[in-house]
Amino acid sequence: MEFDVLIVGAGPAGLAAAIRLKQVAPDASVCVVEKGSEVGAHILSGAVMEPRALDELLPDWRDDPPALATPATADSFVLLTEKRAFRLPTPPQMHNAGNYVVSLGNVCRWLGAKAEALGVEIYPGFAASETIIEDGPDGRQVRGVVAGVMGITREGEEGPNFQPGMELRATYTLFGEGCRGSLTQTLEVEYSLRQDALPQTYALGIKELWEIPKEQHTPGLVWHSTGWPLPSDTYGGSWLYMLGENLVSIGFVVGLDYPNPWLAPFEEFQRFKTHPAVRKFLQGGKRIAYGARALNEGGWQAVPRLAFPGGVLIGDGAGFLNVPKIKGTHLAMKSGMLAAEAAAEALAGDKRAVLDAYPRAINDSWVAAELKGVRNIRPGFAKLGFWGGMANAALDTYVLRGKAPWTMKHHADHEMLRDAAKSPRIRYPKPDGVLSFDRLSSVFLSNTNHEEDQPAHLKLKDPAVWKTVNWDRFRSPESRYCPAAVYEAVGPEAERELKGEPDPQALEAPGGESAPAEAGDTGARLVINAQNCVHCKTCDIKDPTQNIVWTTPEGGGGPNYIGGM
Repeated sequence: MEFDVLIVGAGPAGLAAAIRLKQVAPDASVCVVEKGSEVGAHILSGAVMEPRALDELLPDWRDDPPALATPATADSFVLLTEKRAFRLPTPPQMHNAGNYVVSLGNVCRWLGAKAEALGVEIYPGFAASETIIEDGPDGRQVRGVVAGVMGITREGEEGPNFQPGMELRATYTLFGEGCRGSLTQTLEVEYSLRQDALPQTYALGIKELWEIPKEQHTPGLVWHSTGWPLPSDTYGGSWLYMLGENLVSIGFVVGLDYPNPWLAPFEEFQRFKTHPAVRKFLQGGKRIAYGARALNEGGWQAVPRLAFPGGVLIGDGAGFLNVPKIKGTHLAMKSGMLAAEAAAEALAGDKRAVLDAYPRAINDSWVAAELKGVRNIRPGFAKLGFWGGMANAALDTYVLRGKAPWTMKHHADHEMLRDAAKSPRIRYPKPDGVLSFDRLSSVFLSNTNHEEDQPAHLKLKDPAVWKTVNWDRFRSPESRYCPAAVYEAVGPEAERELKGEPDPQALEAPGGESAPAEAGDTGARLVINAQNCVHCKTCDIKDPTQNIVWTTPEGGGGPNYIGGM
């Protein structure tokens, strides 16, 4: 199938790009492919949306808003100690007057309907598994993607329900896969897109949706915390947003540059909810949904080269997230809109191979101005720890106002782990089933499903490396940083080592892929329960030797987040 423009990913960036294309080039043929079972199925965000880009895209959107768009009414920012909470001044980037607490999944469903009304073709359940790159007069050029391959068996053979992928070809392909997209990574290598950029750094965001008694609900409340339970060498914090009539989006973010391999972000989140300042919001409520995803935190200095022959990077995949503001939807949408305008101009003109007007437009826009102004805040925490990072953030925000004559640097997350033997072991309390929960029951609430007879989409480049590095040095950090009970260290040595450590993921999920054991092995080995994966990409990011590779599973697989997420 041939199109003028193909968009990979039906997130805010991709859908904004599709709508803008049809606005400025109504006759252009536009297609969007989405690996989720429906638009919004894989969209997870505890989102307060700044409507700046949406106002530019659809100025009358308030006349027909997305479901559960609740105006922000109050801001609160607190420092937690183990037992107490101290109100802090809300930084200017976190003021939310004029913003909206939303279900980002619902926003995407709403945008998808707007795009289809303009004539955009949207294909959910079509996972783009391969980029079509061909030699041409302008060198190796992206020509589209292969999407919708189905029916490959666990053994890698064509099964009875095999369907070959569709070649979706286009003059220009816009990659809006979201954070750590698999095709985006191959493009970064193919075209050396990261040559002049710092490595991207990430955080893991874990989220729950609760229904609480209406008398405890303040529609539009935006509440953030920092401090406890994280140690001072680990960046992170929380959010609690109230939307609708009785819904609460509550989540916890942990920077993936944390050094202690014993730290478990999922358990830190569960422990956080037991704090008196948090418990009061949730008491008498019911948890109804769960999910997790990685977030880009590298800032402006980690944004790669955006354009290459036949395509561009947009949205989260390019790293457009304002960490101090805790927002990226408006940046992602604006990037998609600017890419669409560049594509429309080229289609009407010389159809040049590289859309070099797009990165120029980004540099001249409020996207670049916003990200440049906060570029030193997140790296300050990486270099200076919690208290030094707070002081640096205050200096950068209130004194230098984002105009420091320097740009701070950071390291890749997978380089930051210390050896387990040199790190304090962390003992986590058992879940109480009221405020805190185990991983497997949480994954159940994410509605995650993968076709069982398909190749595991989580692979080890070299299975032997796990024992000599991940186990011997770090004692299986993937079994702790994964929020979905995908990775398990099993065997007598593992049981002895981990005995007495609360392990809510429970070594009981059947059918996982196991690294091969040597004959007579009585040590530790890794089991991968890929069917539990919620597509957060943390393993692909944090693995110390980059030995774990996340690949695209069959279309429609993964989580299916409900409307309130």
